Amino acid sequence: MVTGKTVASGAGRLAVQGLLQARPLDPSAVDAFLASHSFPLAEGTSCTFVYRGEADSVALRHWIFGLPSSQPLARLPETDLWYLILEFPEESRVEYKIEVTKNGMTRLIEDPLNPLRAHDPFGANSVFHGSGYEIPEWTQPDPQARPGVLKEMALRSRFLGGNRRITLYLPARFRPTRRYPLLIVHDGGDYLRFSGLKAVLDNLIHRLEIPGMIVALTHPERRLEEYAGEEHTRYLTEELVPRLEEEFPLIATPRGRCLMGASFGAVASFSTAWRSPGFYGRLLLQSGSFAFSDVGDPQRGPLFDSVAGMINSFRANPFPFTEKIFLSCGVYESLIYENRSLVPLLQSTGLDVHYVESKDGHNWENWRDRLRKALPWLFPGPLWMVYE
Repeated sequence: MVTGKTVASGAGRLAVQGLLQARPLDPSAVDAFLASHSFPLAEGTSCTFVYRGEADSVALRHWIFGLPSSQPLARLPETDLWYLILEFPEESRVEYKIEVTKNGMTRLIEDPLNPLRAHDPFGANSVFHGSGYEIPEWTQPDPQARPGVLKEMALRSRFLGGNRRITLYLPARFRPTRRYPLLIVHDGGDYLRFSGLKAVLDNLIHRLEIPGMIVALTHPERRLEEYAGEEHTRYLTEELVPRLEEEFPLIATPRGRCLMGASFGAVASFSTAWRSPGFYGRLLLQSGSFAFSDVGDPQRGPLFDSVAGMINSFRANPFPFTEKIFLSCGVYESLIYENRSLVPLLQSTGLDVHYVESKDGHNWENWRDRLRKALPWLFPGPLWMVYE
């Protein structure tokens, strides 16, 4: 587990101890220390975070649920070098920033000593890769994989009001004589930008790990207001899916329809399938915000009242509203408890459920890294292609 305490172990301990024992301290020793290591310095379960610069105080700001969000770095005497050694399970992945206070002013910055960045709609964070974690090679563009095509379409919705933008992914070698499964991705633009979804699809299809599929990537306008509501369900089920099944050669049965989303997008996927029992045969739910506390919980806010009401209703009367559900969640995010508690309830209805936990938090690269387990389990290989 993540202890959140300063420890003395591994390469970080040895390197820092060497500086501490050097008296008088030669400033060039600090330069040599920084030049000879990469940071954060990971060895086994030990991680050394380092910052260099004049400051009143320096802290590590992270998003690991259960630990203080700000962990102070210690200053190496007679230097402007600050350090913190923490323990993390191997294969962990942690996003963070450095919190620097100087002359009474505090600012959050990306780690100047760490080139690794992860991006999201709010900006960028530095990333720590624990021992054993590697960026999955199948998430990176493969020059051997024929690329699918992205094209834009607009759909006028009477349920949501106005035109709605959809980005369509058509697989390489698309043929009108085949039948394809349909994957509807909530917050599709963010999945493309921050999870590299197009490269993932291209690679997994190229490797025959999933069939060629048509993917509808949605771009919501008021996601927190719309996603858990009846109008959103009717938009997808009565407008978007019929339009796509009319224009493209889709497997127009529940087993060929899958809803996917992360965080509140997972709520939208669950809500839509639950309100349309038997219409969608597959769900891919990542770090779902499945609040089931009392309606009116001040910690959640009014936007979650409808979510809590829906989940409470399902808990009171669970039934198999779909066929297969893949769920994933990071152990470092607060939503782990809601997701864990949902699994046995879903399984009790006879649903085919696959649940995966990761040593990561609530972020787009965590969700990206789970896709190779999720998509082939829901749609196993080229057997899904159906010829006319």
